[in-house]
Amino acid sequence: MEIPDTPDTKIAKSPPPLPPTTQEPDPKRLKMSTTTTSDDEETASATNGTKKQRYKRRKIAIFFAYCGVGYQGMQKNPGAKTIEGDLEEALFHSGAVPEQDRGNPKRYDWARSARTDKGVSAVGQVVSGRFYIDPPGLVERLNRILPAQIRIFGYKRVTASFNSKKFCDRRRYVYLIPVFALDPSCHRDRESVLASLGSGNELVKCLECSERGRKVAGVMGKRSFEAKSTIVQSDVSSNNGESGNVIKEHNLTSELEEVTDSSVQNEVTEVDKVNVEKIPLEERRFCYGEEEKGRFNRILKHYVGSHNFHNFTTRTKAEDPSARRYIVSFHANTVVNVEGIDFVKCEVVGQSFMLHQIRKMIGMAVAVMRNCASESLIETALRKDVSINVPTAPEVGLYLDECLFASYNQKWKDSHEELSMKAYEEEAEEFKMKFIYSHIASTEREEGVVALWLHSLNHRNYPDLRGCNVEMIEGMSLKVDNNTDNTDAKSASVEKNGDAEIQSAKD
Repeated sequence: MEIPDTPDTKIAKSPPPLPPTTQEPDPKRLKMSTTTTSDDEETASATNGTKKQRYKRRKIAIFFAYCGVGYQGMQKNPGAKTIEGDLEEALFHSGAVPEQDRGNPKRYDWARSARTDKGVSAVGQVVSGRFYIDPPGLVERLNRILPAQIRIFGYKRVTASFNSKKFCDRRRYVYLIPVFALDPSCHRDRESVLASLGSGNELVKCLECSERGRKVAGVMGKRSFEAKSTIVQSDVSSNNGESGNVIKEHNLTSELEEVTDSSVQNEVTEVDKVNVEKIPLEERRFCYGEEEKGRFNRILKHYVGSHNFHNFTTRTKAEDPSARRYIVSFHANTVVNVEGIDFVKCEVVGQSFMLHQIRKMIGMAVAVMRNCASESLIETALRKDVSINVPTAPEVGLYLDECLFASYNQKWKDSHEELSMKAYEEEAEEFKMKFIYSHIASTEREEGVVALWLHSLNHRNYPDLRGCNVEMIEGMSLKVDNNTDNTDAKSASVEKNGDAEIQSAKD
């Protein structure tokens, strides 16, 4: 139908319209959208005349586990080897993520339930997104691509609005701490051993590991040090029963060389064995019995509830609302034996956790259990107006046990599957024992990570563990330098200026 020309529509010197058969096509129809969806792909396929079957994306929650050794944590970080980085690549190569979405997780609604730090493992980690789950066999394809230390258990269909981070109510973590770490007389620092001489309750020098950055010549070190002479103190009673220091002086060469003569090592070791044999067996052997269990659980209970954990993390100020976290439960009722080493299983459940929070809570609890700090110091550390330096336990014993979705399961129980680890319990237990538990035990046996950390758990590195007078810190903040090398000077300055009164904690 022709439209008559009017004075309003007529344009001067305008060319006549082209016939319908020769009219130029709309240029916008030639451009391909950079955000194609499955519907766009199906349309393009139909236009090309191909009969290749197309699949629709589905919103799913993926359950998997991993051993964190060798990884810089869960969250993807440019230039670092992370769990997310390997998992995203595996999803692409398995066909779950198309080419145009590779490296752009926002395109498929990627979300994780929990972030784990460097070296921390997980048994019940959950991620969610929109993926191609067909053809069948996605789990098998992912496990063939991923390394053995990352295992996909399965996936479950979820609602379109599901987000594994926002819909996760609680997270349960487990920390395996060796039983010997709770023994006050095990792996003590040099200052404590020297201070115990003549007290009637002498501590035995640790012969199983070297102290932090120091080697005991003739006992632990296989190489001699560059020095003229070294004095070795056995800190034990002599053979005639008199208490005192047995001092041996050995001339050492100026160059580092292998110690070929083991007579010195045997002599010092034999003297230490004499002292150990003089201690009754019931006093030497520490057992995590009912009394020790009750005390440790009482210590951990201080963390339960809503508190300000600004002292139990890094780079978070006390005034920051994110410093306030809610702990549902924290207990240590089980002892597990892994490759001949007894571990106490510490389980903590909370809504969410900050960086290093669990490791610092364990570090403070172990310091109290070993009589390096008073139990009341935990309540002091949870105060908003106090800033202290809290020790951080090694990361090797920590792993994410499970992510809980109680509210989601209750709301969608009639139309969707329950999100839990119940269907993967056997597979998860097998993976945990084969990769996570064995790694924790072998690392402690070969490297002594926890043992070396215990040597640094002293008042020289952490002067705040001595305790503060609560009346003196009312309305003020005791600031401590995070650099432990300067803690002595910092503590001396605090005492000199009268900003805090530091008292020695009784064993």
